[in-house]
Amino acid sequence: MLMEVNVLFADRKDAGRKLAVALANFKGQDCLVLALPRGGVPVAAEVALALHAPLDILLVRKIGAPYQPEFAIGAVIDGGAPVIVRNPELIRLSGTTEKQFETICSQQLNEIERRRNLYLRGHKPMSPTDRVAIIIDDGIATGATMRAALHATRLRHPKKLVLATPVAAPDTLEMLRGEVDEVICLESPENFGAVGRFYADFEQTTDNEVVATLARLRARSDVSYATA
Repeated sequence: MLMEVNVLFADRKDAGRKLAVALANFKGQDCLVLALPRGGVPVAAEVALALHAPLDILLVRKIGAPYQPEFAIGAVIDGGAPVIVRNPELIRLSGTTEKQFETICSQQLNEIERRRNLYLRGHKPMSPTDRVAIIIDDGIATGATMRAALHATRLRHPKKLVLATPVAAPDTLEMLRGEVDEVICLESPENFGAVGRFYADFEQTTDNEVVATLARLRARSDVSYATA
């Protein structure tokens, strides 16, 4: 029996505008909006524009099972030292060996380095220390990537850590609540399936779109990026 598709958002920009309304109380606070590339960037850009807040990215990569790359068994996030999040139960269920895990992790770190050079263009990452850090993705299914992002950001001592997303799986959202100070999620449908089924247009966000979005927001006159 086919799962009924319940479209909630026209595209990522539409989702971002709706999410910005839910985050309106943060306007005027010292916020840093942090997006998970690539899909989280167009969503987070709308929030950053609405809150008059700077936008930066968190370079996180999912660690997929060797023969099922979409099956997340962990995640890695870049920083002073990489933060690696493992899901021991899923690693066991997928039959992934330690050597395989380390190999895939190394591959994802190489991709993080590529994206850092491509996206940031010489700009240093902005620090969430003593600020309201709002972490955004276009949706959350298993939560492995988001969990890594939240954990790494918490280590950098934000004043408040907020998870914000247009849509998320209910059990995953509940699991992530303990990682943050506040959760803002517009929709959390049962029988979740995949994030893309809730968007009319879920075309993959390209590297060029990420670069252009970051450059456009950095060019604003209403927000200082001096601490970048």
